[in-house]
Amino acid sequence: MTSGRDLPAALAELRGLLPQGRVLTDPDLTARYLHDEAEWAPVGAALAVVRPAGTAEVRDTVAWCARHRVPIVPRGAGTGLSGGANAVDGCVVLAMDAMDAVTLIDPAERLAVVQPGVVNDDLRRACAQRGLWYPPDPASAPWSTIGGNVATNAGGLCCVKYGVTRDYVLGLEAVVGAGEVVRLGRRTAKGVAGYDLCGLMVGSEGTLGVITEVTVRLRPGPRAAERTVAGAFDSLRAAGAAVAAVTAAGLEPSALELVDRETLRAVDAWKNMGLSAEGEVLLLARCDAPGAAGEAEADALHRCFTEAGAAWSARSTDQAEADALFSARRLAYPALERLGPLLTEDVCVPRSAVPEMLARIEDIAARHDTRIANVAHAGDGNLHPMFITPRGDDAARTRAQDAFEQIVDAAVDLGGTVTGEHGVGLLKRRGMERELGPQVLAMHRAVKAALDPAGIFNPGKVFT
Repeated sequence: MTSGRDLPAALAELRGLLPQGRVLTDPDLTARYLHDEAEWAPVGAALAVVRPAGTAEVRDTVAWCARHRVPIVPRGAGTGLSGGANAVDGCVVLAMDAMDAVTLIDPAERLAVVQPGVVNDDLRRACAQRGLWYPPDPASAPWSTIGGNVATNAGGLCCVKYGVTRDYVLGLEAVVGAGEVVRLGRRTAKGVAGYDLCGLMVGSEGTLGVITEVTVRLRPGPRAAERTVAGAFDSLRAAGAAVAAVTAAGLEPSALELVDRETLRAVDAWKNMGLSAEGEVLLLARCDAPGAAGEAEADALHRCFTEAGAAWSARSTDQAEADALFSARRLAYPALERLGPLLTEDVCVPRSAVPEMLARIEDIAARHDTRIANVAHAGDGNLHPMFITPRGDDAARTRAQDAFEQIVDAAVDLGGTVTGEHGVGLLKRRGMERELGPQVLAMHRAVKAALDPAGIFNPGKVFT
């Protein structure tokens, strides 16, 4: 890495490579770019923040970093929850938010080409205007960017039926190695030429290169005739049993979400929606099958909830009411964040193991005297326990971190994974090593070494 006495000259060289205003070093300007939303994940001191406006500027920045052995930390909107976008000491943070153009929507081929800084909801709106739909819908969709979604293989509410980000990435452009620009994947409906290097980049969390363009697959616009089924349960275990019943019945709702009373209270305190009186746990299901098939699916979901012991269960007859229920789910994180520092989990278990995993979360919370709110993409087993601690209470923070690690271990013990959609980043490295084991971990490290021989792309993330 460039020595301290050479840094001014090196930074002057970088500024000379890029248009004026692209390189930020003023702490008042760079502070907002140095970390994501991961509570308690360590943050380093960046050398500079670069806000490129196009691929050529990314290429020149990466080439400069490679020459001077300066680490690169790519960043989207900073909505991540694992520390994957946190600065490391002496790095250049590549903030991709200014590259925010939707460059093509092709209705005939059902694809879109976008820059990485495009906000998820903005892409969805642009597609809807052409009668098309981009399904991946993380709860952060109003703010998170496609580049960040691709880097973490983000999911969302409807992924239980329609899949996650990887299922929609056809191709991408990236800057790799010492500044080479490569195109990976394809725009055709089929293609098997070579290894799936495009798929390898999806979920790589910036450790293999910097994504500068993404080609995504689209679907026809979602059907309007959605039906919503809600059920209230007296315990997490009972709600988990209902989820298992839905799976056993072979039903495929377009969303199946769990929200507990702790979360509903937080949403009510913020938005006064009056939901927290409904029960200890609320399950929300949505189905979009057309006509009679949709009616039958909604009836079957209702039966599953009732037979699993719901205190009450009902089908929504009002679209505004249905939208309000799902709005409460999307508001969960910001509502809980208002209560104090919030550490967010992201484990995923087989759907049949959801009841046991929820029971273990309750037990771990009690043993560690830790306040945990639960929301979940219950239909695919992706659980998000959220740890709420009083500000300035170091003992509570230590207990919460211990509980966090035990929940990670419990998920692995049940045949699950340490992260369903948020990524490994800094917070899940130990758990990932346990999940993968030494031989598979060595394969990952070999790929990293082959594609990033200088070790400059997001070092210290994902791997310890």
